[in-house]
Amino acid sequence: MAYIGNGFLEAFFLLIHYDPETYSAIFATLLVSGYAMLATLLMGIPLGFFLGYFNFRGKNQIRMLVDTALSLPTVFIGLMVYAFLSNKGPLGHLELLFTLEGIAIGLTILALPIIISLTAVSAENTDDTLRITLISLGANRTQVLLGTLWEIRHGIIAAALTAFGRVMTEVGISMMVGGNIKWQTRTITTAIALETGKGMFATGIALGLVLLSIAFLVNMVVSSLKNKTA
Repeated sequence: MAYIGNGFLEAFFLLIHYDPETYSAIFATLLVSGYAMLATLLMGIPLGFFLGYFNFRGKNQIRMLVDTALSLPTVFIGLMVYAFLSNKGPLGHLELLFTLEGIAIGLTILALPIIISLTAVSAENTDDTLRITLISLGANRTQVLLGTLWEIRHGIIAAALTAFGRVMTEVGISMMVGGNIKWQTRTITTAIALETGKGMFATGIALGLVLLSIAFLVNMVVSSLKNKTA
């Protein structure tokens, strides 16, 4: 057990003294996660709301496809994104392979079904009397939609937190699409896998502590927002 304690001590030393390699992985993770979550929320919330709120032909089939995408293996997503972004792929001219932007594309594909599915479920579970109440109060069609969207805000927040957790902890996509290049595309999770395999236990713990800290801060901010909008 002594080496575990020493690992934690060395981890705090690395973080306090601003170890450049450690913080390079941290900044890369925050960047790709920010890109992925921004793209996912901008696309996923409207699509999920539309899918859950409206009834149209083929809705059940689309829901089945979205729910199936929830269980896509991450290595398969990484493989497909790699194939599309490689020199021989249809998007090879964009030169996004082994870049942070390329990783963000893969993480967006991973997180998008989560946002769409959970937002759709929240929209479907709204009180049937809400629409009638809003119309009786003189709301127009746009106001009804916005009112319903506000009503399911907590479900959307829960969906965003779930997607964020998947994005932050993903290894396969980051490894395959980013290449785990030191100082460039090495993220927290790929660095943990690499450094632990090399016996650099302290570095792995340091990065793991950062992941926990980020998760704690995000949940603290979200909880504060939920209390203010309750």
